[in-house]
Amino acid sequence: MKVLGIILAGGGSAILPLTIKRASAAVPMFGKYRAIDFTLSNMVNSGITKVGIVTQYNPRSLMDHLGSGKDWDLDRKRGGLFILQPYLSVGSGKIGYKGTADALFQNMTLFRRGDEDYVLIGSGDHIYNMDFTDLFKQHIMAGVDVTLVVKELDETYDLTQYGIVEVDDKDNVIGFEEKPSNPKTNLAFLGIYFMSKYLLMDLLYATVPHGGYNLLLDVLLPNMHKFRFKVYRFKGYWRNIKKSINEYYRTNMDGLRKEVRDELFHAPSRIYTKSKDLPPPKITATGHVENSIVADGCIVSGTVRNSILFRDVHVKAGAVVENSLILEGTRVGEGSYVSYAIVDKDSVIRPGKIIRGNKDRVLAFEKASVL
Repeated sequence: MKVLGIILAGGGSAILPLTIKRASAAVPMFGKYRAIDFTLSNMVNSGITKVGIVTQYNPRSLMDHLGSGKDWDLDRKRGGLFILQPYLSVGSGKIGYKGTADALFQNMTLFRRGDEDYVLIGSGDHIYNMDFTDLFKQHIMAGVDVTLVVKELDETYDLTQYGIVEVDDKDNVIGFEEKPSNPKTNLAFLGIYFMSKYLLMDLLYATVPHGGYNLLLDVLLPNMHKFRFKVYRFKGYWRNIKKSINEYYRTNMDGLRKEVRDELFHAPSRIYTKSKDLPPPKITATGHVENSIVADGCIVSGTVRNSILFRDVHVKAGAVVENSLILEGTRVGEGSYVSYAIVDKDSVIRPGKIIRGNKDRVLAFEKASVL
């Protein structure tokens, strides 16, 4: 069975200032990863060798990270990695995607020229480790038209921020509410679709030219009465970092929990990322680290507690970093104090500076800040 993978890499306005200069799918995670690494690795681990990345907002950082796809074994003669950016054609007079369905419709050539029978669509800013082969098997054996991946969310999620699915006793979809104020269930749609490529093409041709630009709301849901929709239940760790700065912070801090690290990174399926030739982290005689992730290239001469230091971060003597995310290339000056903060890459925290957030209001600073 041949499957075409599509990853939607959006803008992420809810996690500003981290997305001022990058797409949400390119936001750094867990010390050395990017958000898109998870969905992309899941697809590759599931046998998908042709993946299209739909991107529009601030794509430079994302493209630099993906390169030719070599780190995911996607630099190949057949299939491989395709960056699907909007373009301006002679005489068209417009540029840009109006929505997810319009983005797919404008790249219909990728569908027409491939020999894949099915398409798997996911989001580039979701954090999880999933083997899609069980999803493929369930879809084929059930003989349904569209399969939606869902998860029962607990109290740590805000259900009003998700699409809520209603199902019957055989897991057929009988109702769907987008971000309801009073959710009827806790069964949330994870933004992952699996269906026939040819059915998707027909629906796009029938909808987009008439002004339906959203894949879920304009293309799929209005056709629920015509086709059979079924859910696939995912029970593992899953987070959508694009919901808010606090959600991005919380997801990264979950990486300090052993059970989350084991599921994401020590499972049979690996998560791949762009490799960089940096030396191992160094903790000097004056350095102290507790319950933290310290990535390669870091030099710690101060104190780091319950935090994540991304690649090539230097924490000078006397500095204290607590409950914070310090992104790549940042320098933390002598005697400074950082608590409950997200400091984007290549920033400088001056000696003696105090940055103090709290667990309900995490402070976030944009790339290359001088604090």
